[in-house]
Amino acid sequence: MNAANAAPAAVPVSFEFFPPKTPEGIEKLRAVRQQLYALQPQFCSVTYGAGGSTQDGTLQAVQAILDEGQQGASHFTCVGASRDSVRERLALFQSMGVRRLVALRGDLPSGYGSMGEFRYAADLVAFIRAETGDHFHLEVAAYPEMHPQSRSAQADLQAYVAKVQAGANSAITQFFFNADAYFRFVDEARKLGADVPVVPGIMPITNASGLLRFADSCGAEVPRWIRLRLQGLGDDAAGIRAFGLDVVTHLCEQLLAAGAPGLHFYTMNQSTAVLEICRRLGLAGAGTR
Repeated sequence: MNAANAAPAAVPVSFEFFPPKTPEGIEKLRAVRQQLYALQPQFCSVTYGAGGSTQDGTLQAVQAILDEGQQGASHFTCVGASRDSVRERLALFQSMGVRRLVALRGDLPSGYGSMGEFRYAADLVAFIRAETGDHFHLEVAAYPEMHPQSRSAQADLQAYVAKVQAGANSAITQFFFNADAYFRFVDEARKLGADVPVVPGIMPITNASGLLRFADSCGAEVPRWIRLRLQGLGDDAAGIRAFGLDVVTHLCEQLLAAGAPGLHFYTMNQSTAVLEICRRLGLAGAGTR
């Protein structure tokens, strides 16, 4: 398939970053963001640790993105939170000029005794809507291959539908490498009335052991043929990067050719692979704000 012909002229792209923990990391991420801004992202999101583990760093990174003239979106987890603490944080986001949030349940940190006043992400979405109306564009998570803690695929789908019914504007998926799983999820959700845009989450393959470890921890399926190829490449870093670029570019081609509404890249605070994938897709400079 010709990548340039596979993608529409303008495809919305967005990027996820995690908050750096060192001054060097902050400066490196600043440089990475400047390189990725050439793709005119729709927004840039920053992950947010439950229980306060990275929240200050998240807010600093989001503020920096806003100061750079881009739309910064904060992840917002509710596990262990109270209504008062969420209300306070929403007021802070509003004062910063944040207009987009990624509303998540989050994982219960060690040492926490209870889930807090919000049991599910749908509860958080409903509360944000009740408190702030339409001020925020609310993203939620979607799991084409099922959340690892769900009882069943059907229960997971129902949990997603509940988030949409509570007021989510759109969704971002967990990363995956099987386009059929994504399209099946979207079709099944639409049959249940959840018809908001579902943007595929894309994970570039740059490090074999890191990818497999991360996939195992979050329930993302790495197809056997990809695992075997990565294992066969061993410590050949250049070979892994080349293979990863081919695999992920082809996945994006499949998704865009069949109507996916955009691409959300899990950058891992790196720019090289994302820039090359988008170049191969003909997306350099594409996107909407």
